[in-house]
Amino acid sequence: MFKKFAVNEFVGVSKARAKTKIGVALVLMAMANAQAETGVTDRKILLGQSAAFSGPAAQLGLQLNSGAKTYFDQVNAAGGVYGRKIEIIQKDDKYEADLAATNTKALIENDGVFALFGYVGTATSNAALPIFTQAKVPFFAPYTGAQSLREPLNRQIFNIRASYNDETEYLVDRLANLGTKNIAVFYQNDAYGKAGLAGVELAMKKRNLRIAEMATVERNSTDVSAAVAKLLPKRPDAIIQISTYAASSALVKEMHKAAYTGMFYNVSFVGSQALADALDKDGVGVVISQVVPFPWSPSIPVVAEYTKSMEKAGNKNLNFSSFEGYLAAKVFVEGLKRAGSGLTREKLVSALESINRSSYDAGGFDVSFSPSNHNGSKYVDMTVISKDKKFRN
Repeated sequence: MFKKFAVNEFVGVSKARAKTKIGVALVLMAMANAQAETGVTDRKILLGQSAAFSGPAAQLGLQLNSGAKTYFDQVNAAGGVYGRKIEIIQKDDKYEADLAATNTKALIENDGVFALFGYVGTATSNAALPIFTQAKVPFFAPYTGAQSLREPLNRQIFNIRASYNDETEYLVDRLANLGTKNIAVFYQNDAYGKAGLAGVELAMKKRNLRIAEMATVERNSTDVSAAVAKLLPKRPDAIIQISTYAASSALVKEMHKAAYTGMFYNVSFVGSQALADALDKDGVGVVISQVVPFPWSPSIPVVAEYTKSMEKAGNKNLNFSSFEGYLAAKVFVEGLKRAGSGLTREKLVSALESINRSSYDAGGFDVSFSPSNHNGSKYVDMTVISKDKKFRN
């Protein structure tokens, strides 16, 4: 009786222990599955970026990435976010929409990125839109001000720059206050240019003004001969340019050759430093709206931080585009921190939505998101190219 009881007791205990071990294993597996997110491991967070790294718009992608990488490298050197290092897979789309769509699909389906970061352009971002929306992959800080990425609200998209409507309203308001009414528009014949044109038309209509003349240039082209022929006879007091630095600089130079003496106004997407470099002496007096603070104002805490980080990284080429990339990376990392160690895409989205002026100080650049607003900033300022390809504001 004693031995039989002991054996049964032993068998019962063994079964109980086995069940306990199985239960623990199942719980651990469930926890692992719950925490496992595409593009996230214990050691890294994988991001994807499709941008122009070659071609006529290359400086936009290169400069934006330079600032972002500087901040991410700084975070990684300090141990990462919850021990995870941030890595970016870059793909060159040459500022072409079809290639951007192909790159986006590859980044999500083949590379398995956690989120998409720092795309450059309206047409390129629009091409990626249905792909990342269907896959529910966060799309953070695209370098564009198009309304198509702002309205209607898309849960995956987070913008840290003001819209083209904000920028063109600012420029037209400045011109109107100067008494300038004879205003023409030179725009890129694609989604970006048309988005900027729509902003100008809205701002002009608000003031009962009409655009004096409109001329276009094709994306990735510098052939502005037709535009010059169309604009020059009107002799506008100012020309608002909605294009990239290559085409915009070409127009300024050709108009100057034709003895045009009016003003040129650009939106920030043009690429300020690249435009100044391309124009050289022709750039003096050219106006550019900006969506980030002046990168040479050390009194602004985040500018001082950016300057120090860039110099430490051996990059002395400070500019608006790299500063925007730095700011985008900084805000994105704040979202990662708020999402917690059990990082998922859904947790990141919710975490980013919790960032606002009262709970987060970027150091002189206000960013505010919410569940009903993913457009973090409406900041717009104006700069003018001065001698030696520098800027004043």
